[in-house]
Amino acid sequence: MHADASASGFTAVLALLGLTVLAVGLLYGTAHLLRGAAGPYVAQPYVAQPFGSGLEPAEHAVSRFHMRWYAVTMLFLAFDMEMVFMYPWVRVISAMGPGAVIEMFVFLAVLVAGVVYAWREGALRWT
Repeated sequence: MHADASASGFTAVLALLGLTVLAVGLLYGTAHLLRGAAGPYVAQPYVAQPFGSGLEPAEHAVSRFHMRWYAVTMLFLAFDMEMVFMYPWVRVISAMGPGAVIEMFVFLAVLVAGVVYAWREGALRWT
């Protein structure tokens, strides 16, 4: 790799960082000017409530959840990670050969085993 290639890449990163800082500064400056033109800021009572919706919360924010919800969350994360790993795999499968297909099916079999286990344990029941 030539020194010029890495320097131009570094320059591009610095330029992007500079544009980002400039854009954030412009947005904050514009918001400050617009807020100042409307007069002093007075907090409304409904804004102090959760999410500023004006509705009273039905329960405390730190309430307990059934363990089933954590299992459903873990299943969602497992399938989310499946998609994260499958996209790059699809992009390079032709270069990797048939071994990549076997590895992906082993990976999917492990995920299916997890779903079957969760199903047997009742994690997917909604009642």
